[in-house]
Amino acid sequence: MPLIDKINTGPFGVNTYIVPLEGSKVFLVDPAACDYSGDKFVISSFLESRHLEPEAIVLTHGHFDHIAGLPHLVSCYPGIRIYIHPADAPLVGRNSEAGQLRSLGAMGFTEFLPYVSNLPEPTDYLDDGERILGGWKVFHTPGHTPGSCCLYSEKEKVLLSGDTVFYHSWGRTDLPGGDESVMSASLERIYTIIPKDTLVFSGHDATGFDLSENLP
Repeated sequence: MPLIDKINTGPFGVNTYIVPLEGSKVFLVDPAACDYSGDKFVISSFLESRHLEPEAIVLTHGHFDHIAGLPHLVSCYPGIRIYIHPADAPLVGRNSEAGQLRSLGAMGFTEFLPYVSNLPEPTDYLDDGERILGGWKVFHTPGHTPGSCCLYSEKEKVLLSGDTVFYHSWGRTDLPGGDESVMSASLERIYTIIPKDTLVFSGHDATGFDLSENLP
């Protein structure tokens, strides 16, 4: 399996992934590095030190702790593509402040709002079942947010699960847009369709575990 690099970024320690494509090309998943957490340059410095060229940023969902790195990366790499599911698209772009305030207010963390206001606009929208960026298949897995998605590589047997699947757990559903019954249906779909020996790379905490370890 090609090496997927992981960097913990942002105030909540998001697992940001650098996923290889051909040659020096890569795509980034959930960049959260920003001034608030004192790690604004950690992703761009990592890419530069290894002479990697990011083609795109994929956002597994639009929560503030997964997207705060967008402004800096877009300034470093003009024209980089930004993928997100349409249901979470209001959480990025020029009008991101209104959507982000709902979750930040619910968590009592409104001091972070300036870091997720007036964000770069998405360029591409994730669609369930489509293949992007070298063949990664999109699974729309709502529940944590309406637009949460996972990416699956059949070739590498890897699932980039965002905040849908965690080690022996799953993403919270108590924030605005979350839904426990919808999450249950998404998890059932993942556990039914994805092979059990797939390695799961989650949005937080433990990563690289076998999907079979999460089966009910």
